[in-house]
Amino acid sequence: MYGNRSEDPDASDRPSLSDRRFAALRGCERLLSGPRPQSIRERLADLAGPPPGGPGAAPDLDGRPDLDGRPDQYGDGVLRTLEQRVAGLLGTEDAVFLPTGTMAQQIALRIHAEAAGSRTVATHPLAHTDRHERHALGVLSGLRSLWPTEAPRQPTAAELRALDEPYAALSLELPLRDAGFVLPGWAELVELAAVVREEHGAALHLDGARIWESAVALGRPLPEVAGLADSVYVSFYKTLGGISGAALAGPGGFVRTARAWRHRYGGQLYQQWPFALAALAGLERELPRLARYVGHARTVAEALARAFAAVPGARVHPAPPHTHQFQLWLPYPAGELEEAGLGLAEDTGIGLFGAWRACGPPGLSMTEVTVAAPALDWTGADVAVAAAAFLDRLPAGKA
Repeated sequence: MYGNRSEDPDASDRPSLSDRRFAALRGCERLLSGPRPQSIRERLADLAGPPPGGPGAAPDLDGRPDLDGRPDQYGDGVLRTLEQRVAGLLGTEDAVFLPTGTMAQQIALRIHAEAAGSRTVATHPLAHTDRHERHALGVLSGLRSLWPTEAPRQPTAAELRALDEPYAALSLELPLRDAGFVLPGWAELVELAAVVREEHGAALHLDGARIWESAVALGRPLPEVAGLADSVYVSFYKTLGGISGAALAGPGGFVRTARAWRHRYGGQLYQQWPFALAALAGLERELPRLARYVGHARTVAEALARAFAAVPGARVHPAPPHTHQFQLWLPYPAGELEEAGLGLAEDTGIGLFGAWRACGPPGLSMTEVTVAAPALDWTGADVAVAAAAFLDRLPAGKA
């Protein structure tokens, strides 16, 4: 009958898959992928932090943000502290906070397009701008995407040189997440920047949502990576564990124009101090750990590859990982893999993976593995034992 959303009368009483995953992973004693989920109360306590100087104290940036002071208003106070902190880390003249990365990307590419007098921007079909922003480049800004390559990897300098029409800017996602968190090599990145800026006279925009770990993997300091580009977007919740929010960094004039567009796009919110506090805490807590995450990801990836070697079609990609994140593909429906992982977490307190998606060839499902603080004490032997227990919960016949 119309309006009957489920034939199961008890379905509405069951927790959603997201709620079940949150409860299962939050209750685990050991986690291999990602940070431990936090409740709202835990996030609030984390924002407030312990008394100054206590264990795990909140950020100390020439004095901790004064939690007894006035909240920010339209971008001053602690939000401005965060912007200056980001500009200092990246070595840029200034930075501006934005509530979402989608808004940051749209603003950056719009500014570069208007400066060049061109509505064409070079992107990648797997990049966030083309896959996850509901065609905002065209719908909101009237921009057109030009693809140097459709291959699931970073574009090459030769492919850029082969383009037969001009473009205002190249947007380069570091790393390219949907291709497996893949990076170019440092020499390749330097050459790409030279082709864009010197040979083509275009702007280079870095989609650096994960630039923090990209710089570690490239073996270069953040200012050297950011210095290749005309603008850089960074995320505060990816990698850093913030609540939400992003920043655009670059020359002072670019950032001033971005502030104007932030207002036009509806991003000038009255108060955003929770986002700023969480971002500052993430910068202080996570940046020093990233080298260990990136290094240990290779240990975890190698152990998973060995553990699933007897499963036809199983694959770790890329091998070795370029950053502290990579893909694991297994030949099972996503639902079966979800149930096996959640059951293992609920029954044993061992959480291996997050969500699974059927996003590739038929019969294969993929999960993204993120090696963060909880995974640092996992040995290859630990991974092997847990992976075997995970496989035991899957239907027979594949291994």
